[in-house]
Amino acid sequence: MLNFILRRLAQIPLVMLVLSVLVIGMTQLLSPEDRAAPYAQNERQADRIEQIIKQRGLDQPFATQYRRWFTAAIHGDLGYSKTSQLSVVDTIKDRMPNTVELTFFAALPIILLSVWLGTLSALHKDDWRDQTVRVLVVFGYSLPTFVLGIVLLAVFYGYLGWMPGPGQADTSNTFALMALKRITGFKILDAALQGQWTLVGDILRHLILPTLTLTIVLSANILKAMRNNMLEVLSSDYVRTARAKGLTERTVNLKHARRNALLPIVTLGGFLIIGLLGGSLITETIFNYPGIGLWFIDSAKTFDLGGVLGFTLLTALIVVVMSTVVDILYGLIDPRVRFE
Repeated sequence: MLNFILRRLAQIPLVMLVLSVLVIGMTQLLSPEDRAAPYAQNERQADRIEQIIKQRGLDQPFATQYRRWFTAAIHGDLGYSKTSQLSVVDTIKDRMPNTVELTFFAALPIILLSVWLGTLSALHKDDWRDQTVRVLVVFGYSLPTFVLGIVLLAVFYGYLGWMPGPGQADTSNTFALMALKRITGFKILDAALQGQWTLVGDILRHLILPTLTLTIVLSANILKAMRNNMLEVLSSDYVRTARAKGLTERTVNLKHARRNALLPIVTLGGFLIIGLLGGSLITETIFNYPGIGLWFIDSAKTFDLGGVLGFTLLTALIVVVMSTVVDILYGLIDPRVRFE
């Protein structure tokens, strides 16, 4: 397994290199003036586009431009994002912890509820519990994220007033959030470490509706897969053999059947984490949540090439790393899987 992990880790730089060549190569389809626009931070600099082009070497051949970008990248300079008015690296440092917090609070109920309800549905096939779960699956599949998010905001924030509105904190706590000393980068953890429990509660309250939206919509796929996998495993020969040996129904269902039914769920769970860490674009936009997904949407709307490129490379890194983690988990869950 160690050799497998090392081989997969060695592939990460190669994948990132190829992807960066492709992405930066695609920017060559734009004019030098368009590629220089992100570096013009104000109107005065906008009058100096030609000078910016010369300074940045945007009129040079692609090989020269890429070599210049690559040299800066290995020194931690991925360019400037006019959307955030910060460097790409600083923007990722500032926004990524917010997305990780949302990912944690969304992925946990999605995976736990899907595994539990999927198992329950399969064990009670065709009774009222199974029918209820199947209705929930259809509901999750048929409801678009942007519709559910807007409805939840309209009902619980606009009409009932039970939940806070868009953003990461109320207006009364905005200054406290901005003045929060950065320790880990995670707002909830930093606020707790500094004893600002009112701010912790406010941030958590603002996470409820985005988390609920993601849980309802994204649970459907994993829940359906868990139910189908469990039904298939329950009808397999080794499960019947386990029952014939006199094992209790609980042991057969949970130790033997569910463990094997979980194997495909690892892949789906990995893709779920990739999607959430890569920025839940629609959810973050609806709730104005300051994660990397909202940053990418704003960068795309404002033609911020630095932001788009930084988001693309970050997402690619997440995909490669999570794919490796999923492969490793395969071997831990199913002893039949071996790494050659």
